Amino acid sequence: QVQLLESGGDLVQGGGSLRLSCAASGRSFSDYAIGWFRQAPGKERTFVAGIGGSGRSTLYADSVKGRFIISRDNGKNTVFLQMNSLKPEDSADYYCAARVGTALRRLQSDYSYWGRGTQVTVSS
Repeated sequence: QVQLLESGGDLVQGGGSLRLSCAASGRSFSDYAIGWFRQAPGKERTFVAGIGGSGRSTLYADSVKGRFIISRDNGKNTVFLQMNSLKPEDSADYYCAARVGTALRRLQSDYSYWGRGTQVTVSS
């Protein structure tokens, strides 16, 4: 099992940047692919970005491609989401999730472990 804890959410002005962190407890962190999802009020939770266990493979939603960067430090059991050029429509609760295996997936149902989320608000 793995437990996940997100941090780094904040209120930021449009055009600004934030870095979210997802810290994991448990062993064999590199055995897990990690995904970031977000959910705005009244909307469904959607995939944002994913990274494979080694960090060599990544996947992004079209809406964030070129603005967000996902990375991981397996020595620190942490995954990062660097968010640049933020827009008001990026405002949401951001969740990280883990799945066993190397394949990257966009569906929530493919992830077994979830954090509680961190809130990002982007002002216009």
